[in-house]
Parts: sequence; structure tokens; C-alpha cells
Amino acid sequence: MAEPVESVPSGTDSDSVPSFDLITMGRIGVDLYPLQSGVPLARVETFGKFLGGSAANVAVAAARLGRASAVITRTGDDPFGAYLHEALKEFGVDDRWVTPVAAYPTPVTFCEIFPPDDFPLYFYRRPKAPDLEIHTAELDLAAVRAARIFWITGTGLSEEPSRSATLAALAHRAKSGITVFDLDWRPMFWRDPDEARPHYAEALRHATVAVGNVDECEIATGAREPEACAQALLAGGVELAVVKQGPKGVLAVHRDGSRAEVPPVPVEVVNGLGAGDAFGGALCHGLLSGWDLTRTMRYANAAGALVASRLACSSAMPTTAEVDGLLVRDPA
Repeated sequence: MAEPVESVPSGTDSDSVPSFDLITMGRIGVDLYPLQSGVPLARVETFGKFLGGSAANVAVAAARLGRASAVITRTGDDPFGAYLHEALKEFGVDDRWVTPVAAYPTPVTFCEIFPPDDFPLYFYRRPKAPDLEIHTAELDLAAVRAARIFWITGTGLSEEPSRSATLAALAHRAKSGITVFDLDWRPMFWRDPDEARPHYAEALRHATVAVGNVDECEIATGAREPEACAQALLAGGVELAVVKQGPKGVLAVHRDGSRAEVPPVPVEVVNGLGAGDAFGGALCHGLLSGWDLTRTMRYANAAGALVASRLACSSAMPTTAEVDGLLVRDPA
């Protein structure tokens, strides 16, 4: 569980700025996952209900590792929205910037589970998801700037007003601290996928870290080979490029010349969904801890592997003891 959040002076006598290890901004929703593996969705009879959405999951993952985290997002003004507030609080994530949108329902996401590598997702986010109704005027820009890490996602760039709000938050932060751009490419969220690259390029200019798989890197930069992806992301403006390579592990390249290529941690996969968000939360933990690239990537890989070996996403996020235990069992 995260420690209580302290406040630091904001420069005025009457105001104070909450100081978080991590603030994420972006997608939230309810995941409805089958409790039966290997069964097509049409024949599934029972589901488990979980907090979901990449930005929310990364905040949960970091909180489980002891980091003070918060999320900027929006839900529907409905029972599922109330559930998400309750779940965030239970996980130790600050929900002060999670606000309701009366016009749209809280999104739900279904999946099918066919281990080890087939986990189709079905997003119900139409006519529009509330988390795309984040407005610039509603942002606590001082808190965004004060956070040790600020994390945004590609989904937040897919529609207005969230796109402008995301870019405004990045511009105001002005690379103070660590600013992570999770490339998070979801083609179904874009009316015209060809429009994505200019917005991705603008976000990269304001970020210090970029994280994505080769498909996402190709959308952001046009490059696809992992080393070329890393170099293109660095050329786009970041200091650290993290390229996920699936069964080949992860490649991390820093502008200062340091690099790490780390294989995945072998586990029996139950549900691969959420592993990337666990990786993200653990990446933040490693960056905040000042670890070198190899240690950070090994730790993040282990966190992702643990979630892949479990059914859920948010509730499956590991603790430090669990990650450390896995690394002891698999030190390579």
C-alpha cells in the first residue's frame, strides 16, 4: 500500500500542491473477464469484474510496489463508475481527479482467454468513453508538474478534448521529472489511424521516456526493427526508449549510451492481458529507485510475468515481495 501523500508549497500562501510519485492520465473502465479458460465468449457463463484500463492499471501496479500514485481520468455517472472509485481506493490509488461524465456510460471490456498467446479484447466505449472527455481547464497542472513521474498514453491522444488536455499537461510539465509516454496503440480507438503519427510525434517531444512494442513503435516512428525503433524514439525527443519484443524480451536504450536487453521471465501464462501495465508500474518503481537499466528491466519483466500467470489485471498486480521472490527463483 502506498504511503500517505504529502503536500509541498505551490508558491502561494493559500494553496498546496499534492506531491505524488506517479500520476497517470488516460483510460479506465471495468474489465469483465471469463472465469472459464479456452471457451469462446459466446459460450462463457460466468465472469469476474475487475478495475481495468491502462492508466488505472499502471497506477495500481505502482501503488502495489509502495509508490504514492494517482490517476487523472473520468467515468460514467453510474454504478460502474462508483465501483471504479471504490476499487482505486482499495488499491491505494488517489482518485481525486476521477470525475463523472453524465452523458456517457462507464466503459466495459470483455476478453477471451486462450493461453498462451491469444487473448482477444472487446471494447465497449461507444458512442464515446468518459475518459476521452478530460478537459484542459479541469487539470491540476501544478500537481502534474510536481509529480516525480507523469505517465500518459496514446489512447488519450485519439479524440478531443482529451488530446488537447494531454498535450497541454505535457507542455506545462516541460520535462520536469520523468515523463513517460506509453505508446498504447489501439487502432479501434482512432477514427482515422493515419492521423495518429503527428500527435504521437508531438507527445514524444515532451516526454523523457517512451514505452511500446514494435507495432506501437511503428505507428509512432515508422520504424519496426527493435534497434531502429529505439533510435527513432530517441530522435523523437525522449531520453530513454523501451522497446518490448515479446518472447525476445525487452530492449532499453538511453541517450547517454547505456543499454540493456533482457529476456522474459518464463512462467505458465494464464492471461497475458495486464502484463504490460504491471511492467509499466514496475518500470516506474525502478526509475524512481535510481536503478540501472538492466536491473530495472529485469524487475519490470518479472512483474509482467507474474500478472501473465494470473487471471486478472489490477488485482493481480504484484507486491515487491512477490517480484523479489520470482527474481530469486529465476536470477538469469
